[in-house]
Amino acid sequence: MKAYRYKFNSKFMAVWLLLFTVATSVGLNAQDKEGDEIDLLLDQLFFNDQQFIDEILDSFNTYNFLYTNLSFDSNTFFAGRDSGVDQFNLIPQLSYYSSSGFNVSISGLYYETFTPNWSFTNVYVGYYHAIDNKKRLHYNVGYTRYFYSDDWDTFTNSIDLGISLQNKKKTMGTKLDASYLFGTDQSFQLTSRTYANVTLTRNKNFVLKFRPQVDFLIAQQTIALEQLNTQGNPTSTEFIYNDIFALLNTQLNLPIILATKSWDFELGYNINFPSAVETESNLNRTGFFNISIGYLIDLDTK
Repeated sequence: MKAYRYKFNSKFMAVWLLLFTVATSVGLNAQDKEGDEIDLLLDQLFFNDQQFIDEILDSFNTYNFLYTNLSFDSNTFFAGRDSGVDQFNLIPQLSYYSSSGFNVSISGLYYETFTPNWSFTNVYVGYYHAIDNKKRLHYNVGYTRYFYSDDWDTFTNSIDLGISLQNKKKTMGTKLDASYLFGTDQSFQLTSRTYANVTLTRNKNFVLKFRPQVDFLIAQQTIALEQLNTQGNPTSTEFIYNDIFALLNTQLNLPIILATKSWDFELGYNINFPSAVETESNLNRTGFFNISIGYLIDLDTK
């Protein structure tokens, strides 16, 4: 007689961790600006993706700026799944952007209860550019290097390619990212993001926006099926590994964004709808709050 117990190996956790930072640069989505004001640039800043970062080219002929951000998540889930450990996480980030299309970013990931608490630091270098003359279609390419606190070396590199499309008024858009992760092992993931951009109120000093978005995570995973062979004495354990490529999670993000001068603030609620794979069943919907604060430094200011 053989009994089976299903579980994910370490790749499962790793893909979720890297989802934070595969597209590590701050997302920028700029609307039409008056003159060369940089004040309202921040109304489009929010973390966790590269969504339409190159749209900022529409607003300024040349620019160089730094953006620093600290993001807080009230709970931690892995591909939308509950790990059984309630803990917050923090993500600090510092990014540089140039009108040439070049951008570089460094960020990290801190967990409340894991050991070590500081999981990893990553460095991203990328380039972005508009494909069409109307600058509604954009692409970005980049490379990410990960430095893990515990010397984990399964996925230490990522090559990333993204393409984004927005409507004429820039009130709706969508983006697709593909990432090849490699180190001592390799994996592949696709993420898509579709958003709506609603201005609630605006004046010369601040802007308040609501930007709902829905994200999909599709990734290659290795599933470990633990086989307990009760024939014979003692009982032996064997593992059967299967590679799958499937939708792991759908996330709905509901953020309110306030930007004033060089500061931006975000408060949002996120709902995960994890998709069962292989022998998984009865996956519960999960949710958490996110808070972030950011500050922009214009390097061209005289």
